Amino acid sequence: MARTAECRVENEKGCGFLSSILNLRSLKPRKSILDSSDFAKPPSGKPLINPTPLQHQETRVPSATRIQMLSPGGLCSQRTSQVVNLSYYEQMNKEPVFTSSDLSLTVSSDQPKFNANGGMYRASTGNVMLIGHLGNLKRHAVEKSLNGDKMVTKHVINGTVMKKSAQASHGFGNVVRSCANKMDSDAMKSLGNDKYKKGQFEEALALYNQAIAIDPCKACYYSNKSAALMGLGRLLEAIVECREAIRIDPLYHNAHYRLGKLYLRLGVAEKAIWHYKSSGRKASFEDFTQAQALKSCVDRCNDAQRLGDWSKLLDESQAALSMGADSATQIHAMKAESLLKLKRHEEAHSIIQNQPSFHIELNIKFFGCSATAGLLLVHALVYMANGRFEDAVTAAQHAMKLDSSSKVKSIFERVKSVTTARLNGNRLFKTSRFTEATYAYTKGLENDPYNSILLCNRAACCAKLGQYEKAVEDCTESLSVRPNYSKPRLRRAHCNVELERWEAAIEDFEVLMQQIPDDQDVKTGLLKAKTQLTNNISHNISTEATDLVLVSGNKNFTYFLSQPGLCVVLFCSKLSSKQDLQLLQHVSRKFPSVNFLKVEIEDNAGIIKSQGVKAVPVFIVYKNGSKAKEIPGDRIDWLERHINLCGQQ
Repeated sequence: MARTAECRVENEKGCGFLSSILNLRSLKPRKSILDSSDFAKPPSGKPLINPTPLQHQETRVPSATRIQMLSPGGLCSQRTSQVVNLSYYEQMNKEPVFTSSDLSLTVSSDQPKFNANGGMYRASTGNVMLIGHLGNLKRHAVEKSLNGDKMVTKHVINGTVMKKSAQASHGFGNVVRSCANKMDSDAMKSLGNDKYKKGQFEEALALYNQAIAIDPCKACYYSNKSAALMGLGRLLEAIVECREAIRIDPLYHNAHYRLGKLYLRLGVAEKAIWHYKSSGRKASFEDFTQAQALKSCVDRCNDAQRLGDWSKLLDESQAALSMGADSATQIHAMKAESLLKLKRHEEAHSIIQNQPSFHIELNIKFFGCSATAGLLLVHALVYMANGRFEDAVTAAQHAMKLDSSSKVKSIFERVKSVTTARLNGNRLFKTSRFTEATYAYTKGLENDPYNSILLCNRAACCAKLGQYEKAVEDCTESLSVRPNYSKPRLRRAHCNVELERWEAAIEDFEVLMQQIPDDQDVKTGLLKAKTQLTNNISHNISTEATDLVLVSGNKNFTYFLSQPGLCVVLFCSKLSSKQDLQLLQHVSRKFPSVNFLKVEIEDNAGIIKSQGVKAVPVFIVYKNGSKAKEIPGDRIDWLERHINLCGQQ
């Protein structure tokens, strides 16, 4: 079979070079016999070849029926590896057929030409021999020049220049232009390859588009364009170009392999495996193993989603993404949904925000209306949970247009109801109708119980009504699903100030100083809380060392433990008997150098937990800040004995 080493054009046919010049009846360009229109409508009504890439059956033309055509180098025979209707093939060759790769304008010497690897160039895949590769014939050069408005063609044969005007050599001019176009398209492709290697994908894409505009029948141009689109992260568009390359050349292994990689990244493991099988030897054992593992993982994701096992769905979706499906929108949506159900709203929003670009129209084209509607619903719920109500409504409306099922309608109504409740509550709050605003926000929370915005807004209403405990509860609930949301944290800090919970207020203000360090309200609140805490500690410390000090917070407790010497702490409830307290007061007067503290468990759950208190009342003796002894609360005598023993040491 005749081929050329550097300018390989697959599955193209043509007549001999001399016969093409002599026979000028028709020089119109013909399509490649692999064009899909040739598959669909041959004269006999039957397709020439089966375009399905997995069917590799070939019927070769017997040697007795090979097409024999006179070429400049002698008799040139060519087989075809496609299934051929011989009578139709003879009919095709009644007129000369040229393609852009069948001629060359290169002037060469009489000696054989070698490529960079030392091998001799051979003839092209068609029956037309390339100029400069004509074997024993004298080589000639063709030059074009513009003479006024007329193109003049010079033929140089054995040193003699022969001129022929474009009017006299109309047919040959078409051949020259066709060859020039071929050279232009290959030049564009080469430039595009250079840009691609440098990572300049936009420039490479533009050059590949120019090559396609010049010669739209070359599969490799579309495959290269697909690679550039992959570099830009436009995977769905890359699939379109790969499909076009395979349509032009169903046996194009590189395009099949690239398409398999694309489908793998999109999480469509079945199609990835199919195209790997169609890629000849391009796909490795590791490629098949990876695709099969991804398929199993996606199946487990679907099972977990159907059963509502959100922790498992989170783990499996993360595993699928790490297996190569990094651009699979449906896998990202599964992960976001699981985080939403696990009340990790900020993380769910981050997944939606950072996923690959999501184009509704392209997604519909490749995955269908129902699957796209499902993705849009997840987006709507995530947006709603994070306060993007308008975006949530827009996404839900798009889903309704694609799928009018009861599930889609139900979620759309939820999103619409929560959005309306928020708007009504805001309107009532602005007019100082705080009680009615509270009811409006509560109605919205019936459809979305953990909506951080509605919880924070209802807390604001409660604070205005003096219901600080209720406001703190709503703020805490809001922060449980969105820990970095500053508004409920600031509101809770102010409510704790009103409740004189200085340590809790300081803790919130210090976190806010890291989130919004320039906020003047935060700076003022932190200073006020610290001042009040200092004053409260000073007030609790009695001027007499024998007085029993009531501890009101962790910092107060830590302050006394940090003092040198002994410290006795009574952990008890508020209902402790007065007789026990009087006895302890009596013991404290016996030991004026010892600090005696009282910690009520109802107001100091954090201290109780940190000190490991399991039963009350109980005495715990500390020496220089370290726990020394634990004594039951009803054994005052044991306490006195231990204090005396420590004093003697």
